[in-house]
Amino acid sequence: MENIKRIIAGMIAVSAFMTAAVSCSEKKTKSVPEDLPGEEELGEGKKIDIKGQSITWLADYDLNPAKGEARSAALAMFEDYYGAKVKFVETDADNKFTKLSSMILAGEEVDMFPYETKAFPNGVLNDQYEALDPYFDVMGMEDGLWDGMKSTIDTFTYNGSHYVVPYSLSDTLMLTYSRKQMEEEKLEDPYKLYTEGKWTWSKFTEMMETFVKNGEPETAEDEDDEAEKAPAEPNNRRGICGEFGQALLQSTGHTVVTYDGSKFTNNISDAEIVKAGTFLNDLRTKELIDYAYRDSLPSDGTVLFFAASDWALPKTNAENQGREIMVVPFPKADSADKNYITCNFNAKMLVKNSKKGEAVAAYLKCERIAAEQAEYKDIAKQEALAVRMNASGSVRSFITEEQYDAMQSFLDTEKNTPVFDFSYGMGAKMFGNGDYTYETRGVMDNLTSLTLPSQNDEPVDIDALRASWSAVVDTEVARFNKNNT
Repeated sequence: MENIKRIIAGMIAVSAFMTAAVSCSEKKTKSVPEDLPGEEELGEGKKIDIKGQSITWLADYDLNPAKGEARSAALAMFEDYYGAKVKFVETDADNKFTKLSSMILAGEEVDMFPYETKAFPNGVLNDQYEALDPYFDVMGMEDGLWDGMKSTIDTFTYNGSHYVVPYSLSDTLMLTYSRKQMEEEKLEDPYKLYTEGKWTWSKFTEMMETFVKNGEPETAEDEDDEAEKAPAEPNNRRGICGEFGQALLQSTGHTVVTYDGSKFTNNISDAEIVKAGTFLNDLRTKELIDYAYRDSLPSDGTVLFFAASDWALPKTNAENQGREIMVVPFPKADSADKNYITCNFNAKMLVKNSKKGEAVAAYLKCERIAAEQAEYKDIAKQEALAVRMNASGSVRSFITEEQYDAMQSFLDTEKNTPVFDFSYGMGAKMFGNGDYTYETRGVMDNLTSLTLPSQNDEPVDIDALRASWSAVVDTEVARFNKNNT
């Protein structure tokens, strides 16, 4: 652990100096130490020497900065300490997997590719990625740097190897609400309940039901009073809007497909998965859902909770000034042993047949250092807390320090456990939007979208739906198990 601290300190010092010197880059001279980070731990014949190498990054976004923008901390370390570069090959988001396949088949150079849910394990089955285990020494996996992520990394173990090595977590799905509104409705503060370990499905449902009931028109005490009153306005209050199906499903801690290290199993009829489906259906039948598309918490107070990740919070704050906006993770299932969250796993894949495995591993190490060290965290926090203004001078977006600190705590693996379900990476039949219709979407899309507006006024036979989904899961599980033998 002391070695990795010393290595990190050296990398931080070099990166900070080189980043500060960007404005006078034509005049600067750069000195790379004789011993690169971590070499002394690798042993003779295993020295990391990637100076002058360039890894080819195929993606729909560039890791290199645009003109006039600063480099990321990870890229600055990779370039200034290791003396290596990232070469960007651009592709559009919709066709990046097709482009990856064509480049591999053509023998074109491509080394690193972005991880996303659809990439794994399907991409391994399609022979698109290499395991990163042979480069764990380069990454410093046993030197303490990755300790906070190891349990998460191990959930991605496939056929005894690690093709996905998350260096950080982000974008947890959460609930946004108004503390002022909670107080006005005489409801408890969800964030306080969460910190006290009392934030559960039952409490969540109770709060939404109370909020909607509070909006019902008062009934007349006698006929004369009723005659004098105008017709009552319909109750337009709802408990929740946004995207919440996956987060509620995964708050059980259970997954639709399980994997024991050698075999996949269909788990869609697991009791906790069944409870989650029933819970989602109950929200629909109790008319607690606002189906309108929302990109922020409605400022008119008609919806109690808005479900989204942190992308929507700055806009919500600007539109709801004075309402004391706060965030909270999704409630845990009443039977869950701890808090489980849905979030993004930040990782990059080593592409099949790449000859730059060490360089890719070194880059991932830089990403982990940038995500882990306080110096970089402080910079990221100050950037996140900056208030953005419109040209007119009005506030466009902002995040408060309390909100930011809370969101970071949601991603603390000692407090919350991120859930990875292999189902999402097993092909379009399991996870694919299709044309956003029931017939063309994948099983996971339909399971977590029992709340489709088209189904709003129609009875839903959960058992019948689950039986049809289970048949698809069985087929896909068999396909993956066949290729594992």
